[in-house]
Amino acid sequence: MSLQFSSPSEALSLIESGDSVFVHGAAATPNRLLRSLEDEAGRLTDVEMIHLHTEGPARYAQPEFAKSFKVTNLFLGANVRRLIDYDRVDYLPCFLSEIPWLFESGTRPLDVAIIHVSPPDRFGHCNLGVSVDVARAAVRAAKKVIAQVNPRMPKVHGDGFVSIKDIDRAVEVDDPLPEQKPKPPTEEELAIARNVASLIEDGSTLQMGIGAIPNAVAGELIHHKNLGIHTEMWSDGVLKLIKSGAVDNSRKKVHAGKTVSTFILGSRDVYDFIHDNPEVIQLEVDYVNNPAVIARNPKVVAINSAVEVDLSGQVCADSIGPRIISGVGGQMDFMRGAAMSAGGKPIIAMTSTTKSGESKIVGTLREGAGVVTTRAHIRFVVTEYGIADLTGKTVGERAKALIEIAHPKWRDELRRSFWCSGG
Repeated sequence: MSLQFSSPSEALSLIESGDSVFVHGAAATPNRLLRSLEDEAGRLTDVEMIHLHTEGPARYAQPEFAKSFKVTNLFLGANVRRLIDYDRVDYLPCFLSEIPWLFESGTRPLDVAIIHVSPPDRFGHCNLGVSVDVARAAVRAAKKVIAQVNPRMPKVHGDGFVSIKDIDRAVEVDDPLPEQKPKPPTEEELAIARNVASLIEDGSTLQMGIGAIPNAVAGELIHHKNLGIHTEMWSDGVLKLIKSGAVDNSRKKVHAGKTVSTFILGSRDVYDFIHDNPEVIQLEVDYVNNPAVIARNPKVVAINSAVEVDLSGQVCADSIGPRIISGVGGQMDFMRGAAMSAGGKPIIAMTSTTKSGESKIVGTLREGAGVVTTRAHIRFVVTEYGIADLTGKTVGERAKALIEIAHPKWRDELRRSFWCSGG
């Protein structure tokens, strides 16, 4: 049985008004099919587009498509962040690890899944490549599956295989995948990286995401030994660690010898490296992000970021006040998993101030801000000014430790705000 290709218009004719449509995300965003769907918007009304963060313009989220599309974000990307109105463009708060259940239980039913895959192998299986995460569950749950088939999509070992029998319509493309190349870190980010690296022992299992701080941390770990990777996602910084030999996954208890993730977003070098590489596996997010699975590995170090941290240790990571800017994602999954791991260290790493110079360590979170990591789950907070170990500390002890790693400009004000509040 071979895969039969059709035109974008013919494939997208499976989508009807009122449908709920899952869209493959991150570097697997099927942008060619999305452009064609936007061109056909005139025939559609009230179609729900549901997805994690996507790469590309996401024109369907613009007000001009209001009659045709509404958008349910499971995690907000930069392309839709300014458009959120909690009506037509909305956010569904959830742990990333629970999204497959939302689909498969029918809590958020799917009519159609639009996915981006590699060409079928000789056994008739395409591959979800750089983004398995919630997409595999979406394929199982959706009534109809439309695939954008691309020879540039790497084939990655693990859970990402999709039989051509499960694909209702396929469109052939030859398009480069979206890339995110690392930017040079600032002096503050390098200082944070050195502080974080000082907490990481040889033989640790790492969860690190994308961005300047994770990449800078990776640069500080080049001479470490026997590191492992079990992470929601990874990028170019981890690739350097693998190539340097610092990561060999030899001390892991879960998938020893394998670099484990659920999606990958980086440069073409990363995509070329993971293609048909038996030492790299992509697994479904409800497994990868399961705290009980994470905790089985030794010395798990989870490195996550924050918008702000209050003096009691509450972490806001998904909003500025009430305005959602990202999502819960997998932060709590890994913070808890690392805390449960033997010798594990959950870390919040951030610059001490915002780009406008405001302190990220605050007396109280902004009004309307969401708590992603609770004060009961927090352990280490790292800025360019040092490390605050909050493990086993009272609220008053935490406040003193956090003030010591705040920007010097804000320390006196933080002391006043804490003591004036009765702390």
